[in-house]
Amino acid sequence: MTDTAAHPANDPANHPHHPHDPHHPHDPHDPQDPCPRAIALYERALREGGLDRQHASSLPCLLESGLLEPARQDPAAQDPARQDPARLTPVPPALVLHRLLRAAGDRVLRERRHSARLAEAFAPLTRIGGRSGTEADRSPAIRVVSGTGRINEAITGAMAGAVSELLCVQPNLHYSDSRGAAAQAVAMDRDQALLDRGGRIRTLYQHTQRQMPLVLARYEQLRGDAEARSLDEVTDRLIVVDRDVAFLPAGADGTVALEVRHPALVEFLAATFDRLWWQATPLYPQAVHRPSLNGVTPRQRAIAGLLVEGHTDAVIADRLGMNIRTARVHIAKLATTLGSESRAQLGYLIGRSGILDREA
Repeated sequence: MTDTAAHPANDPANHPHHPHDPHHPHDPHDPQDPCPRAIALYERALREGGLDRQHASSLPCLLESGLLEPARQDPAAQDPARQDPARLTPVPPALVLHRLLRAAGDRVLRERRHSARLAEAFAPLTRIGGRSGTEADRSPAIRVVSGTGRINEAITGAMAGAVSELLCVQPNLHYSDSRGAAAQAVAMDRDQALLDRGGRIRTLYQHTQRQMPLVLARYEQLRGDAEARSLDEVTDRLIVVDRDVAFLPAGADGTVALEVRHPALVEFLAATFDRLWWQATPLYPQAVHRPSLNGVTPRQRAIAGLLVEGHTDAVIADRLGMNIRTARVHIAKLATTLGSESRAQLGYLIGRSGILDREA
């Protein structure tokens, strides 16, 4: 029998369209989302202490993503290769991760503002559906559901026919009170039923919920393909079932919801979830812990970003899903770390410290 795998023509690395071929065109992508080829070369640079520029010439995202940087001219350096202008040196992974997470946070904020504009634009349209029963019957793409019981019935009805996936955004607001516990008790049976049918569940929380007993208990009980991740900030509550129907709040008290079945709107909401998901930090089944930088924790960096934007303690607490007392404790610790004696000085020291610098 001929060993075809040993023949050079059959080696996938020699195929002109193989993704690791250095001559393969570099597909355009977001610089903040390094491609697999860039990650592979970055790993090599970390192991070898650097790369020649010619090896990275076909992958501009290595420099655009900040994985590599030009070798610094240091007369005191013992290794001549580190002074070679034709060399690129790897940026420490912890610094790269911090910068990419910061950029991801900026994208989350843009998505949040986009969602707010969309909700504002569609709010008058949802009232049109209530003009008459006949018009509402002809336009079932958006339906207003009033009352906690009716909302749960609508979600349970949609979940009963689900076969593939459930996407959820669960912000911290009300999640730790009795209403959150009651809502989880109702959701557990229908969620487990979906998992038993071979479906999957993906849920986004805020970072402040990562150690919440109600959240941890949920994943101790669920059996099947369930995942959870977290962000500093998330959208308001969102449920998307099989990418066919979505539920979102239509009032601050949670007693009115919109049931959305218009394909374009549901796809928009699902795509927003997907973008947030890939920017989030894994929580379950395997948690990833975000690193501190120069003694400043990730949560303190998130607070620092909102402080320099001029937000009050109350707004910061609301945005990050914590109570105002906790927010003030973190602000005090941040001030101590940076040596600040006043609120005005703290803003100045945050800017000077570089903790919000994308290149930090």
